[in-house]
Amino acid sequence: MSSAHAVRGQHAHSFGQGRKRPGESRTLVVVAVTAVTMGVEIVAGVWFGSMALLADGLHMTSHAVALRLNVAAYIYARRHADDPRYSFGTGKVNALGGFTGAILLLGFALLMAWESTARLLHPIPIAVNQALLVAIVGLLVNGLSVVLLDAHAADPPPGQALPATAHGAMRETAPVPDHHHDHNLRSAYLHVLADALTSVLAIVALLGAKYGGLTWMDPAMGILGAALVTRWSWGLVRASTAVLLDRQGPADLRTRLVAAMEADGVTRVADLHLWAIGPGIYSAIVGVVTPVPHSPAAYKARVPRELPVVHLTVEVEIGDGQARDAPEVS
Repeated sequence: MSSAHAVRGQHAHSFGQGRKRPGESRTLVVVAVTAVTMGVEIVAGVWFGSMALLADGLHMTSHAVALRLNVAAYIYARRHADDPRYSFGTGKVNALGGFTGAILLLGFALLMAWESTARLLHPIPIAVNQALLVAIVGLLVNGLSVVLLDAHAADPPPGQALPATAHGAMRETAPVPDHHHDHNLRSAYLHVLADALTSVLAIVALLGAKYGGLTWMDPAMGILGAALVTRWSWGLVRASTAVLLDRQGPADLRTRLVAAMEADGVTRVADLHLWAIGPGIYSAIVGVVTPVPHSPAAYKARVPRELPVVHLTVEVEIGDGQARDAPEVS
């Protein structure tokens, strides 16, 4: 068996994580705006007795915490991108920040549900007009946050490529992952959308109380807001855990990688490990069996450059490839 572990000298494993991502600055702006509005909504919710408004403020607190963690992850990943102690770079710092933020969000959701239930069972008077004014301001801020992060998500990726390492032979370039592959940033965008929806719920509840005397709507909307946060948080827990535990990469990417390796019709992929090492970038170890062996570098050259596999190791074994079962790709 031959393996592609020999290298011609030291090579970097930062995979572009040392660059400042375009969304980092906009995320910082959103954090600052959110922090101010968050404080105003929480104080107003307590002062005016609005549980929906307080729930919206607490939700914005969770949003601010998550975004701060996201910014901290960006900064840490950049500053330590070239640290050789990280075997595959610092890309997973984003997933770690997302996981931590999701756990905090679940705690906030539990608090929101608890307080809203207590308020539903034991109603208190609400200063509707004042609370409604602050809720509208909160919605405007959430709308601004959505616009900022969505504008970033629509930005085209930079017109340059990442250096991609393939032991034994260098894949000269790999595509820069676009912002839709940035796990934490995409989650932040979805989170501000949820924030905006929670603000709408608070306004609906206050209008119901003002014009219909439906005071029960305020805590009910708080419970609904808590359910929305729980759903979002659990989705983030699952997604970030998959990255942190090296869950196999996307089935379509695995299928394309297998097809590239088996392009000659006699080679079969006997073993395949594909896992995320950063937002939208992957590392892979591929074991092939073939009666007509080529060098590992030759197999790596078959991989299309647009595939986001930035670190590739190929092991070649001489044998009857037809007799081997193909790895599962579903």
